[in-house]
Formats: sequence, structure tokens, C-alpha cells
Amino acid sequence: MKKIIDFYKMVAAGNDFVVVGEHLQAGSRELAELARNMCDRKYGIGADGILLIEKSKKADAKMRIFNADGSEAEMCGNGARCSALLTKEKTKSKKSKIIKIETKAGIIESEVNKENVKIKLTAPSGTKLNIPIKINNRTLKVNFVNTGVPHAVIFVEGLDKIEVDRLGRIIRYHPEFAPKGANVNFVEVLNDDFIKVRTYERGVEAETLACGTGSSASAIITGIRQKKTGDRRIEAQTKSGEILKVYIEQEKDRFKNVWLEGKAKLVYKGRYYV
Repeated sequence: MKKIIDFYKMVAAGNDFVVVGEHLQAGSRELAELARNMCDRKYGIGADGILLIEKSKKADAKMRIFNADGSEAEMCGNGARCSALLTKEKTKSKKSKIIKIETKAGIIESEVNKENVKIKLTAPSGTKLNIPIKINNRTLKVNFVNTGVPHAVIFVEGLDKIEVDRLGRIIRYHPEFAPKGANVNFVEVLNDDFIKVRTYERGVEAETLACGTGSSASAIITGIRQKKTGDRRIEAQTKSGEILKVYIEQEKDRFKNVWLEGKAKLVYKGRYYV
């Protein structure tokens, strides 16, 4: 007899997820295999990853994320926004907008207002600027920051022409970012407060339509380059065309209270047969 798994399909800025609940009793190895099968866009449901929502002793819910290749990630910005939206709908009073999600990167605070979900990311860390990386006899200046997961940020012109999959794969596996590797963001600055971002995501091992922590990382490095201070909002247009808003408190190259805001929605509910 086949096992039946109830799931939700959710989307945030073009990142899509299969969301399953705590009723799913499985070890990490089983979850990795399940993620690969469920995320398959031909033979499964199709998604960038699966979100496992469990009970938490520290927050309103605990989120684990498994990428499409079966690897487990520390955090996912757009995944956390989907988790917060679903948690509010299922467990919280309609009057309450504040939802706390436990992740491997720490407790993520969120504000849910209908389909608009805003999350506070963990404090950025490990920032490095202008790392020289040689690719095909050309040296690129690559920046780095961890916004819950590691991100490389590269500034380019003519973003639409960049070979994101090819270059992203090379940089993602570069020894500079070993052993975990890094997500890779290609950024074009249109003005001081508006950027375009395309992201190669590790775990998916391809370009995705959006990346929340990647848009936040790109906004942070943009802010460092501009050397501004005070409260700021930088908008990031993703590959999907949707715009994510990144709020930061900036003191030159120091940042605190980084928030990511955008829409998230439940697309459908279904049953998956294992």
C-alpha cells in the first residue's frame, strides 16, 4: 500500500516550495530522497525545495528546508516567508501579525499582513569584499556575505546577457567558498535604491526565479559600496519580475535589523503518493 503525504504548494517571488507538516515521520536520509522525488518537475510535484514545518519549543513553528537535490539548507528567506504565512493561517489568531519561525540559522521573526510577509533576517556575517577569483583567464571581483546562508555577490552590466548557470556553477564550487559552497548573485545597479538580481542557488544547482536571502545579500553589498548611513530601503527586482524590498539600518559597512518583504501565497493543496 502506498503512503499518502498531504502537502501545500506555495510560492514567494517565484521561488516555489512543497510544504509538509509534522505528521511526516522520517529521518534526514528519507527526507532527502523525498525532496528529490517531490521536487522533480517531470515525475514529481515540482519545486525548488520542500519545507518541513514542525512544532517548536522556542517559536510558533520550526522550519527545515531540503533543496531539490536533497541537501538540507540552514535557511531560506522566501521559504521562511511561506512558512510564516501558513503558520499564521493554521495556528494563530487572525488579529496577530507576528510569527516566529525557528530555523538552523536562528529564530526568524515575521510580520504577516494577508499575502504580504516581512521577515527579519539573522545579522549579516562574514562579509568580504573584492575577492579575486580567476575564471577562464579573467579575474572577477567577488563579494561575500552570509545572510543565514552563504552568498557571493558580483556586480555586472547587461545582467540579462549573463550566463548565470555556467558562471554560477563555477563560482559556487570555487575553493574560496569550500567546503559548503555559496549561492551566487549577479547584480546590476540601476540606481542607489533599485537593483536587479539573478541568482544561482546551490541545492537547486541552477538559476531560480528568486532568492530572498540572495536579494538581501545583494542589497547589503550594494549598501557597503555606496557607503551611506541611516535607515534604507533597497528594492531588488528578481528574475520572476517581482520586486522584493530589503530594509536595512546601515552604518557604512555595518548593518543591523535587516528585513525582507514581499508577497507569498498558497497555490494549492494536494496528496502525494510515495
